[in-house]
Amino acid sequence: MSQKNKKRVSASQSSQVKGGKTQDVEMDSDEDVSLTQPSSTQLQRSLARLTPAQVDRKMAEVVQFILIKDQKKVPIKRADIVKHVVKEYKNIYNEIMKRVSKTFEQVFGLKLVEIDVKHHCYILINKLEHVEDDNLSLGGSPKTGLLLVILGIIFMRGGVVKESLIWSTLKKLRVEPGERHEDFGDVRKLVVDEFVRQKYLEYVRVPHTDPVEFEFRWGLRAENQVSKKKVLEFFAKVQDQDPKIWASQYKEAEQSGSASELK
Repeated sequence: MSQKNKKRVSASQSSQVKGGKTQDVEMDSDEDVSLTQPSSTQLQRSLARLTPAQVDRKMAEVVQFILIKDQKKVPIKRADIVKHVVKEYKNIYNEIMKRVSKTFEQVFGLKLVEIDVKHHCYILINKLEHVEDDNLSLGGSPKTGLLLVILGIIFMRGGVVKESLIWSTLKKLRVEPGERHEDFGDVRKLVVDEFVRQKYLEYVRVPHTDPVEFEFRWGLRAENQVSKKKVLEFFAKVQDQDPKIWASQYKEAEQSGSASELK
């Protein structure tokens, strides 16, 4: 292995343990590209060298790339968009992405959201489902139900829950993390790997614990896509209670709903 590759592996390993978090390791080896924001004059000059058809074609390629990537529900990185699609057009990257976002909204009813401004990662959100769907914009599969339960436990417990509490709660629902489930398959792998990789959950190591303990929190995708108000309503319905009896959660859900309407 070359020195360059050794450094790359070392950096990747370091990033995975930084802050005690398990990070999404399904990443290309290349780091995020550095893009300089061009002036309006520079942008116009770059666009003048291209025909409108060329720009539209590149925009369509980016739209197709994002749609394909989003099928795995894993955040799409700017570095991958530039490397695999934009390529020599990177000096007009921001202009292309403006047109991409507009196309998603007007044609597909989707919203392209940058959930990580540091590493420039994007997800797609169904704008119509976010407003209308009673199943939290996630679809209606059994996995969705399991995710909803976990997100609900975390939300009702103040936003952070120890891993052991999640497993003990699921056991009460006859979902054993150490056994293969008919609908969920390997439950532990689904929760710790798939839901975390998709950014619905964060799986964070608790500092200074021996044996090592982990906590679950809402992930960036859940924060952007899942309605806390509907999560609260779901739990209130299950317990046949008025959502307002959970005062702090009700207040947070109302504030979260107001903020999402402004996005």
